[in-house]
Amino acid sequence: MTAVIAADWHTLRGSAVIAGAATFGCGEAPGFDDMALLARAAQAAVADAGLTMRDIDGLCTASSVATMWPMPVIEHLGLNPRYIDGTMLGGSSFIAHLLPAMRALQAGQCNAVLICYGSAQRTAAFGRKEIVAARRFLDPQPFEYPYEPMLPVSAYALAASRHMHEFGTTRRQLAEVALAARAWARLNPEAFMRDPLTLDEVLAARMVSDPLSVRDCCLVTDGAGAIVLVRSERARDLPRPAVHVLGTATAVWHRQISTMHDLTVTAARQSGAQAYAMAGLQARDIDLIELYDAFTINTLLFLEDLGFCAKGEGGAFVEGGAIAPGGRLPVNTNGGGLSCVHPGMYGIFALIEAVRQLRGEAGERQVQGAQTAMAHANGGTLSSQATAILGTAATV
Repeated sequence: MTAVIAADWHTLRGSAVIAGAATFGCGEAPGFDDMALLARAAQAAVADAGLTMRDIDGLCTASSVATMWPMPVIEHLGLNPRYIDGTMLGGSSFIAHLLPAMRALQAGQCNAVLICYGSAQRTAAFGRKEIVAARRFLDPQPFEYPYEPMLPVSAYALAASRHMHEFGTTRRQLAEVALAARAWARLNPEAFMRDPLTLDEVLAARMVSDPLSVRDCCLVTDGAGAIVLVRSERARDLPRPAVHVLGTATAVWHRQISTMHDLTVTAARQSGAQAYAMAGLQARDIDLIELYDAFTINTLLFLEDLGFCAKGEGGAFVEGGAIAPGGRLPVNTNGGGLSCVHPGMYGIFALIEAVRQLRGEAGERQVQGAQTAMAHANGGTLSSQATAILGTAATV
């Protein structure tokens, strides 16, 4: 079985490219619902790829509030796809969609796959509070909900507390993650929060779930994002620089945080290792990283589990602006979920920012000479992990 998987990965490496990418309505978009936001981003991404909706014959999408979401999306966009994926793994869904979409493209099942998401979580009448309440029925967690935790933040606070206990991680080190995200956001005109932020302000911020303050928690915004995936040979005839998918993998180890075997080790260790194997690269080969920073502890855990530092060293690794502009490793160059955008599920935005960086379209925040990028997304309460390694044409 391992040999078969390895052979499959070898043929898939670089076989598909992200030919189009776009966002819409990031921040506040009053008057738009989830579908309207999604449609605008989808139309923009398809146009960015030099295609029309008539060219789209594959669709991947997911929603936290609609179990049959691909159906109304198909109806609304007027599609007739030959390949459909509505797999819902939380915020990691859109990176998780990459590998099966690549296989569908390679098999000739379809020619152009649209991966898209939209949410009006900030301004819609059915917002974050309603979504959290609905999840008690749609996504029951029997070992936790009876105690009425403030999910998801209580779960991540638990992981942060354990990391602090086991490795001596400090709130000041967690604050470094928030400061770096804000520093990148200040270079990004699309970012929702661009005001200056100091270490003292982060440490003095209102506590939400000890040890996480409001500045350790992601934004609640509106927003939509979409990408278009095609076979690599087709990209030669399209207008944008090709961004190749070199490696990608998804791993799930649990659903409820209370069933994690180790609160400091996530399934990113597995998804990352598999993505590296497919890409034929290692952590030291990655020029920039876009991580799902729903909470500051996420960034530390994923830097460790994806091999950028040893387990327990994430706090020390980010000190002194190491992941901020001018630091040794660019992380979340758009401002991430902490300062740029977070409409319920963030994974698609990590992909889009990686694409923009590798195309050289990131403006003031551009990482010069970037040839490889990692986009990593998380879903649930550290439950699902999906990793993608992208590269320019020079890396294939």
